[in-house]
Order: sequence, then C-alpha cells, then structure tokens
Amino acid sequence: HKTHHLPGKSIFEWNDLFSLFFGGIAVWLIFSGLKESDNRFWAGVGIASYGILYFILHDVMIHGRMRLMRYSGNRYIRALIRAHKVHHKQLERVGSESFGLLWVSKKYFN
Repeated sequence: HKTHHLPGKSIFEWNDLFSLFFGGIAVWLIFSGLKESDNRFWAGVGIASYGILYFILHDVMIHGRMRLMRYSGNRYIRALIRAHKVHHKQLERVGSESFGLLWVSKKYFN
C-alpha cells in the first residue's frame, strides 16, 4: 500500500504484482473451467473483469499511467478522482480514507 502512495521512479509499481498474481489465477480458472463452463470459468471471468475495470478506472483514468485520458467531463469520474485524491493524502493504511472503486460518496460530487 505504501509504495503505491509514494512517487514512482518507474512505470511499474510493487502494487502491479497483485495484478500479475490475480491475473494468473484468473487465466488458470478460465482455462481449467472452459471445457465444462463450470464455476471455475465464471470465477475466472469475474476476477478478470474486476481487474480490467480496476486497471481502466484506477490506473488509466485516475492516475493517468497511460496518459490516455487526462480529463473527463463526466461528473462521476470527477467525483471518483476527487475521492481518490483524499485517499492519497494519508501515506499509511491506518487512518486513510477508502475511496471505493465504483461507489463514490455523495460528498465528492459537490
């Protein structure tokens, strides 16, 4: 958590290891459940979907890691960015405010 809140010197962060770890699990689940289309397949699809959504919202839109979207006129996206900035004011986990990924408190829409 702390390394994500410190300015990075590289395009990659230690936090990116979570993506590799859970991405690997998602791929394994998808392929192991593909033939029967069972719960493993759908669990893998769910993990992968969350990971893709997290990457787009958090890394691309909020942190601008790919410089694809620097500003959004969307009210929800602006509130999400505002909430995430408050989250980043605190370096430590204890005492930090959760910004949510999809749910944004009404106070950030003002």
